[in-house]
Amino acid sequence: MSTFYKSLLENNKKWVKSKLDLNPDYFDKLSKGQQPPLLWIGCADSRVPANEIIGAQPGEVFVHRNIANMVVHSDMNMLSVLDYAVNALKVKHVIVCGHYGCGGVNAAMTNQSIGLIDNWIRHIKDVYRLHKEELDAIEDQTQRSNRFVELNVTEQVFDLAKTSIVQGAWEKNQELSLHGWVYGIDSGIIKDLGVNISNDSELDEVYQLNF
Repeated sequence: MSTFYKSLLENNKKWVKSKLDLNPDYFDKLSKGQQPPLLWIGCADSRVPANEIIGAQPGEVFVHRNIANMVVHSDMNMLSVLDYAVNALKVKHVIVCGHYGCGGVNAAMTNQSIGLIDNWIRHIKDVYRLHKEELDAIEDQTQRSNRFVELNVTEQVFDLAKTSIVQGAWEKNQELSLHGWVYGIDSGIIKDLGVNISNDSELDEVYQLNF
């Protein structure tokens, strides 16, 4: 086995010891169950660890990650996580968090074929099509990418609001708020995009579930 692989197991032992030194009952308490107040839908990028960047502890954040933090209505993985988080765990917040410099978003700005992921990126390209006029007007490639990241997160929050799971929770007056964030890898700072939707919001009919 490689040195790197072995170091993972050694680091785990060190981590366990550090937790037990602070609280001997730490893992016993964790094993009793979870009641996280937050579901995080983020990008699979290894540089964006959900718990760490918001200072949360194990048990405080329920997490789903995929390429470019997408909310796709045919994605049973995402829907299963969302359903469990909302209806079983009763989370009070769902955050869609993208990040600047997202590889999936950048790939969607080109016509290059990457492979199997092309099928997934098609969903991101749909977002570009919705905002093509604004994005095409941005000449600087980095600025265009950053704006695309923000618009993609915004659209995913809107799509989240239209799922039957979220709509059903709101119909039952369950406390549930949706938010859109973007994380700056080069700064460590999270930007709240101001996309905050709850059952108290006066949603435009375009965001309503309408099947």
